[in-house]
Amino acid sequence: MRARRVDVNQKDIVVALRQLGFSVTDLSAVGKGCPDLLAGKHGVTYLFEIKRDNKAKFTPQQIEWQNGWKGGIFVRIESIDDVLAL
Repeated sequence: MRARRVDVNQKDIVVALRQLGFSVTDLSAVGKGCPDLLAGKHGVTYLFEIKRDNKAKFTPQQIEWQNGWKGGIFVRIESIDDVLAL
């Protein structure tokens, strides 16, 4: 089994989310297309897929997971600015 790669910007994004009052759980070790972070605030659940930049593509497993997911709000984020834009 291969180790899961964590995007270099994930740590800063997690810190920013927590400073903004989100609860955050790191799901990056789950793999199989599951998003990187589970976060919640004001009773709303978000699933964040972190990408290092706008050139990074979703993997086939990530696309399959997204297409099958029936709950929560799925968001691709690349930076703290994307978090603030929520």
